[in-house]
Amino acid sequence: MGRYAEEFRRSLEDREGFWRDAAAGIDWVDPPERILDDSTPPMYRWFPDATLNTCWNALDRHVPTRGGQTALIHDSPVTGAVRRWTYAELRDEVARVAGALRDLGVAKGDRVVVYLPMIPEALMTMLACARLGAVHSVVFGGFAAAELATRIGDARPRVVVTASCGVEGSRVLPYKPLLDRALELSEHAPEHCLVLQRPQVAATLVAGRDVDWAEAVAAARPAECVTVRATDPLYILYTSGTTGKPKGVVRDNGGHAVALHWSMSAVYGVAAGEVFWAASDVGWVVGHSYIVYAPLLAGCTTVLYEGKPVGTPDAGAFWRVVADHGVSVLFTAPTAFRAIRKEDPAGEHLARYDVSTLRALYLAGERLDPETYRWAAELLGVPVVDHWWQTETGWPVAANPLGLEALPTKPGSPTVPVPGWDVRVLDAEGAPVPPGVDAALVVRLPLPPGALPTLWRDDERFVSSYLSRHPGHYLTGDGGHLDADGYLYVMGRTDDVINVAGHRLSTGSMEEVLAGHPAVAECAVIGVADQLKGQVPRGFVVLKAGVTAEPAAVAAELVQRVRDEIGAVAALRRVDVVPALPKTRSGKILRASMRAIADGVEAPVPSTIEDPAVLEALRPTLAP
Repeated sequence: MGRYAEEFRRSLEDREGFWRDAAAGIDWVDPPERILDDSTPPMYRWFPDATLNTCWNALDRHVPTRGGQTALIHDSPVTGAVRRWTYAELRDEVARVAGALRDLGVAKGDRVVVYLPMIPEALMTMLACARLGAVHSVVFGGFAAAELATRIGDARPRVVVTASCGVEGSRVLPYKPLLDRALELSEHAPEHCLVLQRPQVAATLVAGRDVDWAEAVAAARPAECVTVRATDPLYILYTSGTTGKPKGVVRDNGGHAVALHWSMSAVYGVAAGEVFWAASDVGWVVGHSYIVYAPLLAGCTTVLYEGKPVGTPDAGAFWRVVADHGVSVLFTAPTAFRAIRKEDPAGEHLARYDVSTLRALYLAGERLDPETYRWAAELLGVPVVDHWWQTETGWPVAANPLGLEALPTKPGSPTVPVPGWDVRVLDAEGAPVPPGVDAALVVRLPLPPGALPTLWRDDERFVSSYLSRHPGHYLTGDGGHLDADGYLYVMGRTDDVINVAGHRLSTGSMEEVLAGHPAVAECAVIGVADQLKGQVPRGFVVLKAGVTAEPAAVAAELVQRVRDEIGAVAALRRVDVVPALPKTRSGKILRASMRAIADGVEAPVPSTIEDPAVLEALRPTLAP
């Protein structure tokens, strides 16, 4: 039996012993005596009697032995700056930021919403919250005011931290007007907004509410680490829900630290002192887990990149970062490599750089098509690992665990379930299906440490969204199968959340925006396959009787409306005005049938269809 098989077997047969050993990699104030609280299923808690501080584990504990080692590299081609902090320097800076937040009234258990671009202050704010025992909720800078307002209303933060602007390529995006508008829309008013002034744009501060970052941090005394329970929340990260109301995924302190620390060596094969680069955004779960927390928990150097895979300045940007900083392992989305391949199919830019330090490439965020997998593997000559996980899981569910054992790969498969994840494939009745048969992908409970224990202040929705469909199992919302060798294949979402370049977006949210236009009678948004982004949304609307506006004009207004209310990240570029939408006799729009036609997939017309002629009439518009 190989090392992977042995570790996987033990993680399921001796869960408590397995995770007790993994917990030894964390500094505890009160070490765990009890490993798993399974007294109230399906609500499970890991390390219920333990206490710790996550920021201590990410920074302070490393200072005596590696205080002079670089902890953080901020590489920003959009501003032309590269800055570095050692572990000692980063610890001191985070302590001062924590002091500034404390001076604004932030204490253990309070929430702080973070609306920042890819700058060091984003990472520092997250760690400063962890230092105080406060709960951070990062909102991706690409979200518009309405989306930000919803998250502020749900998290109810004492403080919001923002910057005057973000920089994307050659565009400067002012953030403060978006925040001001969000606060007008929100049902909750934070006590203060801490505003970092960037040189590209000066933000106007509101007297009495807004506080200048530089002044506040300079005046603050460093804050010490506050001890919290392992089961206390570390952060809330909102993910799209099928109702349009975002779901606040909660991550606890103890299980999160244990799982992420273990994953760095076991899954990614990275050791303390090495350079790890997750080319993602701190607004997404990848940025939380593998830009901020996991590399620092493991004593690595982490790279925070404010740029794009192409255009900042060219398709060699990633190779330049790897070469300049000696990156050992790179983790990004397949979309990034599709973009690089589109611009530089022969890989000519790679020849300009020495990337000999790179020993593995990990890809996740959407399904990795076999063609992109082969291109990357041939170009780089290192293992390319497709792995699968979600905002809810917090760390990989399936991967080729190079740190344990390099397994043979199969293009199209993220390889095998990671130790701790008991992945099953169940049919609609909850029965296991044979190898090779697609059905619902689920994980048998309890979920391992690091996975969400619940949704923010909504245990009932947690159970109904994830645990009620197949009792005793977590419903991933993805469909797929296991083959005869135990390799997992993830074929796509089974709900109406689509995956656009690694960003999970609710088609229901977009439909709400379209439906709000005065000319629209009904609408549907579906995710269709896209060579670059994996999926992109397409909108279809039926206009109200008597509307005299030109359909093209209405469509343009709708595209802009989604951009204004959800943000450019929604990537809705096309809305078609159609005479009617295909429906079942009960009135349900046949989105799955529309999606199949748009993807060029042969699919039978459902027997429940009300009028087959409507679907046939729509076919030319849907056709890829």
